[in-house]
Amino acid sequence: MSTPSQPAIVPEISMRALLAGARRKETQLLSLAEKLVRAESPSDTKSAVDACGQLAITHARNLGGRVKVHKQRAHGDVLELRFGPKGKSPEGRTLLLSHIDTVWPIGTIQSMPCKIAPDSAGQPRLWGPGTLDMKVGVAMAFTAIEMLIEADLQNREIILLLNTDEEIGSPVSRPITEKLAAESSAVYVLEPAQNLPQGEAAYKTARKGTGNWRIEVTGIAAHAGVDFEKGANALVELARIIQTINSWTELARGLTVSVNVAAAGNKTNVIPATAWAEVDVRLARKADGPRIARKFASLKTSFKTMDKRCKLTITGGVNRPPMERTRGTVALYKQARALAADLGFELAEASTGGASDGNFTSTIGIPTLDGMGAVGDGAHASHESVLIAPLAPRTALIAAMLAAASKKSKS
Repeated sequence: MSTPSQPAIVPEISMRALLAGARRKETQLLSLAEKLVRAESPSDTKSAVDACGQLAITHARNLGGRVKVHKQRAHGDVLELRFGPKGKSPEGRTLLLSHIDTVWPIGTIQSMPCKIAPDSAGQPRLWGPGTLDMKVGVAMAFTAIEMLIEADLQNREIILLLNTDEEIGSPVSRPITEKLAAESSAVYVLEPAQNLPQGEAAYKTARKGTGNWRIEVTGIAAHAGVDFEKGANALVELARIIQTINSWTELARGLTVSVNVAAAGNKTNVIPATAWAEVDVRLARKADGPRIARKFASLKTSFKTMDKRCKLTITGGVNRPPMERTRGTVALYKQARALAADLGFELAEASTGGASDGNFTSTIGIPTLDGMGAVGDGAHASHESVLIAPLAPRTALIAAMLAAASKKSKS
């Protein structure tokens, strides 16, 4: 897979035109974003996700897009939207990767209304569930594509993939994402930008991978006073296991293993017969995935319980491998940074402990640039919102990156 080595140059007049075009379309962009946000779409409610998807399908067809619906039974239908001329080769084809499912249940819009209002510093924002993560990013992608179509700058195929299960680990969309990525020369992920302490909003060139394991201990219940000796305390055994698991964290390698949810028993005078814990694993290096998996796999045989009557069950695994900072991704970032400078702003890069579907595309070797969506705060929180001021320049940058890919392929 070839990777860009030098920033592709978009003529200065085109850069000025792209920025002006993005500013003209800001109201339209916000209107589309508001429609998507008001169409609440929690991952676990297929009918709601599909209703939101219908809005995207209608918009894509209005732009002349070719729509393919990947039907799902238990999850929202995954939408593959193609624009521009069909191509047989991956060269010049770009995959815009996004999702329309959210973490918010139906009805959240009542307590978190979708509205434009200033924040405490007086900066206008679009507020509401799913604004930042990541429906505004979807609207930015549509707007950038529309700008290229109108400016006649699109001569290579663009795929906009709208996944519907990203917030729950992408159980059905992952193979679709990987297949389309393999047919593309670059992947741009419309997840939110990374906020840095100095106030910059960075593109993401690396993400940690994620893993989840569940530890279950089964013991024997007994009256804590009358039959203490007959009980096998599952909670005591789980506590010992947790201490072992926590010792696997290696901060210097970017590997964290943390038990964040646990429970046992239901009465203070009953020795608990069951106990369980859920473990979150974050890894910065691909090689640490198999290594940590082996640790969990061997735990059942290597860990000797004090009470032999207790039984241990372990399930889980690595869900998303890490998105490592590869040469191809760095080349895309350098290209974006040069184009951002032409648009009048400085673009930083960052890594993050959170994962996205970009982890999948990067792992199979496709240059992947993440965090190309909105700038804001409060993803998965009650103050979720998007700053309006950066929308136009950052949408223009998406358009410029797409135009540069087309220009480079043509030349």
